[in-house]
Amino acid sequence: MSHPGRGILTIVSGFAGSGKGTVMKKLTEKYDDLALSVSATSRAPRPGEEEGVSYFFKTREQFEEMIRADEFLEYAEYVGNYYGTPKDFVFKKMDEGYDVILEIELQGAMLIKKKYPESLLIFLTPPDAAELYGRLKGRGTETDEVIKRRMQRAAEEALCIKDYDYLVINDNIDDCVERVRGIIRSAHHSTAHETGMIDRMIKELNELTGGL
Repeated sequence: MSHPGRGILTIVSGFAGSGKGTVMKKLTEKYDDLALSVSATSRAPRPGEEEGVSYFFKTREQFEEMIRADEFLEYAEYVGNYYGTPKDFVFKKMDEGYDVILEIELQGAMLIKKKYPESLLIFLTPPDAAELYGRLKGRGTETDEVIKRRMQRAAEEALCIKDYDYLVINDNIDDCVERVRGIIRSAHHSTAHETGMIDRMIKELNELTGGL
């Protein structure tokens, strides 16, 4: 079930360990008017990954052709592989009335906000730095050196949080899901999203007052 009218593009970023992936998964499982954006990549599929679900898998040549044709909202190259957000998929879903959620790094979020100022930017964070450290340590999958680098990266990212529209504290996963959902619902009534309605009202008022 989608909304009447065009959907909203919501960008969600957060520190490593902020629980972004879990929040996105729970949101889209609970609400069927939300769609997760699917990225394209030039890397080979890993076991269990599905085309069009995990990623849109492209050859390096196909990806570079898409770059030349300006088919990405944003893209970047990490460790020799391209990753990007295809415009077609996102805009098609939005035209169908779905609110599209894109989980992305800070740099990509800023690029999209610059190109599409009506995008909604949400930053997720644990309640404090000690909790963030505890979550990274608690994973048990990373060395102390990697955790230290992630914390240093978080310190740099924190300087840019003010460029986001909303900050959501992920202290309880279910509460966090509802807060993000509420922000997206409210954005449907923002002046940035309702420009068509505003223009129509101005036109109608001018026509009416011209006849008085």
